[in-house]
Amino acid sequence: MMYKIKEVAEMAGVSVRTLHHYDHIDLLKPTMITEAGYRLYTDENLERLQQILFFKELGFTLQQIKDIIDRPDFDRKQALNQQREWLVKKKKRLEIMIETVERTIQSLEGERKMEGKELFTGFNMEEIKAHQKKYADETKQKYGKEMVEKVERKTNGYNEQDWANIMSQWEDIYKRIISRMDNGHADAEVQKAVHELRMLFSTYFYDCTVDIFRGLADLYVTDVRFTKNIDRYKEGLAAFLQKAMHHYCDLQQ
Repeated sequence: MMYKIKEVAEMAGVSVRTLHHYDHIDLLKPTMITEAGYRLYTDENLERLQQILFFKELGFTLQQIKDIIDRPDFDRKQALNQQREWLVKKKKRLEIMIETVERTIQSLEGERKMEGKELFTGFNMEEIKAHQKKYADETKQKYGKEMVEKVERKTNGYNEQDWANIMSQWEDIYKRIISRMDNGHADAEVQKAVHELRMLFSTYFYDCTVDIFRGLADLYVTDVRFTKNIDRYKEGLAAFLQKAMHHYCDLQQ
């Protein structure tokens, strides 16, 4: 079935102008343009638009979205599962912020007094910022100025929600690996999570080649700061990750 641009705009709740822009930047091209100049879209175009809007809701830039969904290994079902997880986490964070708003209103009405820290429940970004700085510094040392500049160009546009999404994914990967540590570093689910960790680096920071990924694995155990940061999730996780990442890299070569 073919849809005119106005029909697509109404279904998706976006403007015709937005769809024109997506066409212009090659993010969403109509399947065909008639001789009269009408843009026509198919169901496949609508599925791509849905992905664009989901990622946009999660704070991704249009360029990031294009990079993700144009990857040869992009899996729509896997993306939807991840988006569901991110949206659930976002929902929980918003619920916490709503509770903070309600407590603040109660405080203004004299029902209760809020402690200073309570005012910012749901807003804390210190851990995310510290994580960003640590990895930026280590990347500069290990891989040089060129890579750092690429990372900075990519991350400078990230807002607090972007970083919250990234850290949420990162911690989810760690938790899944921790739950399977007893099965060994070659466990299929561990290796699946390790692959997602590499993709997380490639998606949000830089092209994480197998060699770079192997180097990161070594950094996790040779640099005490990295080891300490990772092992706070579970004692021995850094060393386990190194073995799991090495095993993953061996299979890729």
